[in-house]
Amino acid sequence: MKLPEKKQRWVLHEDTLPQPAGAGVTRRVLAYTDGLMCVENTFEKGAVGALHHHPHTQITYVVSGAFEFTVDGVTRTVHKGDTIQESLSLADRFGLAIHFSSPDKWRYLEIVRQLAIQRGLEDRSVACMLPLMHDDIRKMRAIKDAEEIELMRHAQSITDAAFQHMLGFIKPGMTEKQVRNELENFMFANGADSLAFGSIVASGPNTANPHAVPSDRVIEKGDFVLMDYGAGYCDYRSDMTRTVVMGEPTQEQLDLYALVRRTHEECVAAIHPGVEGNDIFKLSKKIIGDAGYGDYYNHGLGHGVGIDIHELPNFNRSKNIIEIGSVVTMEPGVYLPGVG
Repeated sequence: MKLPEKKQRWVLHEDTLPQPAGAGVTRRVLAYTDGLMCVENTFEKGAVGALHHHPHTQITYVVSGAFEFTVDGVTRTVHKGDTIQESLSLADRFGLAIHFSSPDKWRYLEIVRQLAIQRGLEDRSVACMLPLMHDDIRKMRAIKDAEEIELMRHAQSITDAAFQHMLGFIKPGMTEKQVRNELENFMFANGADSLAFGSIVASGPNTANPHAVPSDRVIEKGDFVLMDYGAGYCDYRSDMTRTVVMGEPTQEQLDLYALVRRTHEECVAAIHPGVEGNDIFKLSKKIIGDAGYGDYYNHGLGHGVGIDIHELPNFNRSKNIIEIGSVVTMEPGVYLPGVG
């Protein structure tokens, strides 16, 4: 299948929606490529206008400036950083004309649906707490179509190439941070749009922490070195974990590696459409537990991947059916304190 062409994230459409009444007021629509929408409204200092927001807006967020409005004798001031869905609803309900008192300009975003919220705010370097995605949307996104899978294959090809590069790069004497930097720089230099998540590079005893943060620890001969990372491409992500040894492995390291690899392979072989994710998780617990390391495997087995790094389905204590079109990770592990 031919890889889809990269699309511009936001496409500007002027005058797509009615302009608010009043001088010094402009409105434009930033349409996301898959039809999700961000509406940007800008008000000059002293402008007076009635707010009209899109009926399907999930959240609105003040990007700059401040304004005041009065309802039933109560004046409310809205500042930069506030969510203003309630304000807009009141404005619509009462047909308010609002005076915008920003020193320069006041701007807010009406963002329609979850993905547009995330992308619109990221593009403007705005951080906020978002509502949880509706469960119907989460279930829909668990099943990938052919184009989505092809984009994820490309993201994974960048991730695979990065691992091959790192095999010739990592040497004793480097720090975890130096390895992380090279890993991420390679992915960006070879086609990644973004990182799938913050890359994990851990060495020696630090590999016993499955969520380690790369540190200034110097990698030594004989260390395990763990890399948990992924590339992003056209908003889709990959996720891969690899562990290597600096030099000749000890017998204990070989045995641990063999156990985790066997667990991974048996669990992958057991997955099929209609299987319960929890059953695959219990299989991984049994294999590692029977080998005597059950106390050192304390996280879920895997999860779905797509636009977000963690999507449905899950392989943990929760129950969900694995369906055709799911893209999932298998991530068993054994974490021995002081060993890795």
